Amino acid sequence: MHVKRQLAWLLALLASAGLIVAVYYWAARQGAADELERGARQLQLMAPELESALDKFETLPYVVGLQENVAALLAAPGERARIDQVNRSFQAITRQSRVGAIYLMDREGNTLAASNWDLPLTFVGRNFGYRPYFRAALAGRAGRFYGIGSTTSEPGYFIAQPVMRGAAVLGVVAVKISLDEFERNWVGLDDTIVLADSADVVFLSNRPQWKYRSLHALSESTQRELASTDQYARRAIAPIDGVVPAHAARRTGPLGWRLMLFPAPERMRRSAALWALAAALVAGSAIVAAWASYQRRRRLEERQAANAALQRAAGDLDLKLAERTALLRQANDDLEARYATLKETEQVLRSTQDQLVQAGKLAMLGQMAAGVTHELNQPLAAIRAFADNARTFLERGQPNQASANLTHISDASARMGAIIGQLKGFARRSDAVATVDIAQSLAASAFLLQGEFKRLGVALALPPPLPLLITGDAVRIEQVFINLLRNALDAVDEADVREVSVTLAQVDGYAVVRIADSGPGMSDSVAAHLFEPFFTTKPSGKGLGLGLAISSSIVQAMNGRLEGSNRPGGGALFEVRLPLPGADNEGDQ
Repeated sequence: MHVKRQLAWLLALLASAGLIVAVYYWAARQGAADELERGARQLQLMAPELESALDKFETLPYVVGLQENVAALLAAPGERARIDQVNRSFQAITRQSRVGAIYLMDREGNTLAASNWDLPLTFVGRNFGYRPYFRAALAGRAGRFYGIGSTTSEPGYFIAQPVMRGAAVLGVVAVKISLDEFERNWVGLDDTIVLADSADVVFLSNRPQWKYRSLHALSESTQRELASTDQYARRAIAPIDGVVPAHAARRTGPLGWRLMLFPAPERMRRSAALWALAAALVAGSAIVAAWASYQRRRRLEERQAANAALQRAAGDLDLKLAERTALLRQANDDLEARYATLKETEQVLRSTQDQLVQAGKLAMLGQMAAGVTHELNQPLAAIRAFADNARTFLERGQPNQASANLTHISDASARMGAIIGQLKGFARRSDAVATVDIAQSLAASAFLLQGEFKRLGVALALPPPLPLLITGDAVRIEQVFINLLRNALDAVDEADVREVSVTLAQVDGYAVVRIADSGPGMSDSVAAHLFEPFFTTKPSGKGLGLGLAISSSIVQAMNGRLEGSNRPGGGALFEVRLPLPGADNEGDQ
C-alpha cells in the first residue's frame, strides 16, 4: 500500500512537470509571434520619422548650388576673396540648418570651399572624387551615400547635387548629415534596433557590438566595392557571431536601407516563464490540495507521536540546560579569578616600574653628587668670606660696605637654594600629569648637570627657547633628558673634541629633541641592544644599564619615541619625539 501511494505521487509530479514544460514552450512560441508583430508596428512609426529626416535636407545642396558666388568660384577657383565669401556663406547656412557640413567640389572632386574651413580637420583641399555621391552628381543626378568621413572619421549621410549652368555640370555641392540622434534615441530601448545598408552591413544600432558588422558573410565583390568607396574607413566587416535571431524588418530611405527590430529575448522568456509559473501554480495547488487531504488523515496519528517526542525533548533540554548552566557558572568563576590575578599582576608590575624609575633617578643623583658638591662649595666659600668681611666692616663703622657684603651673601644663598630645590624636585616621586614646557625642562636638566660639564671641560650648546607644550610628567621628562645628557657627557670623556649639542624643533605634530655628542659613536652590536635593561658599555661600578631602558619606557608611556643612531660626521645622536596636544599622531605609533 505504501509503495502504491508513492508511485501515485510520483506520477502526479511527472504529469505536472510535463504540463509546465509544454505550457512554457507554447507560451514562448506565442510570445515570439506577438513580439514580432509588435516590432513591425513599431517600425511603421520609426521608418517614416527617419525618411522625413532624410527628405528634409534633400533639396538643400541644390538650393546652395544656385547661388551666384558658387558658380563664380567654380569659374575662377583661385580667387581668394571669392573663396572666403563662399566659406562664410556655407558656414552660416550650416549653423542655420543644423547639418554637419556643406562643401563645394570641382569636376575632379577637389574641395574648393567648405563650412568647416576654419577647423583643423577642414574639407578644403581634400579630394572626394572616389565617393559614389560625387560620381552620381557629376553625371547630373542626385548623389546619396552613407559612410565614415575620411577626414573627420565621423559617420554621416551625404547628399550631393550638381551645380549646372545650362546642360553643363560645373561642380558638385554636398551636404553631410549626422544620424547620431536616432541612435541616441534607441539607446534606452530593450529591443535591439538596427539600420543596415543594401549590403546588410549594420551602421546604426543601439548595441555597439553590432555596429559595422554584417548580418551574413559578405561576398568578395561586395568587400571590393566597400574598399573602393572607403565607405567604412577600410574597416574589416565581419559577420555577426552566431545565427541572426528572428526580427521584424522594413525597407526605408532612397538607398534601400533596412530598419530592423530584434525583440528582446528576455521579454519573451519572461512571458513564457509567467505562463509556466501559472501552470505550476495550478498544478501545485492540485498537488497541495491532495497532499493536505492526505495529511489531514495522518494528523491525529502524528499528533500523539509528536506530543510524546516533545515531552522527551523537553526532558533532554532541561537536563542539558542544567549541565550548560553549571559549566557556564564554573567558567565565569574561573574568569573572575583570572581577572583578579591579572589586576594584581598589573598593579605589581606598575609598582615595580615606578620603583625602577625612582631608583634610576636616585642612581643619577648619586652620579651628579660630585658636580653638585662643587657647585655648592663655591657659594659656601663666598658666604664665609662675605660674612667675615661684613663683621670687619661693622667693627670699623662702615655699614654701607657691610650691607653690600650681606647682599652678596643673600645672592649666594639663593643660588644654593635653587640648586638644592632642583635636586629635591627631581628626586621626588611624581605621577602628576600636566602641561610641560619642553624648553624649560631642557634648561632645568642642563642646570643640574652644568657643574659636571664645567668640571670635565665639555661645551654644552642649548637651543633657543621655543614654546612647545606637551602633556606629561615634568619630573620624568627631566629624568629622560638628564639620562641622555649624562650619557653624552660620558661619551665625550676621552674624545679630542668635547662637545654636546641640543636642538629643539616641531616636526609633524611632535616636539623633537635631538642630543648629539662628539664621541666615538656606537658599534652595531651596541646599537642592537641599546634599550635593553642592564646592558651597559660603562666600566663596573659606573652604571647598571637601566638609564636608556627607563628613559624609553617613560617616553613610550607618553605615546612618544626614543631612538639612537650614529651621526654621519661621527658621534652619537639620540632623538626624543613627544606628541603635541591636538595633533593627529595615531598613524606614527
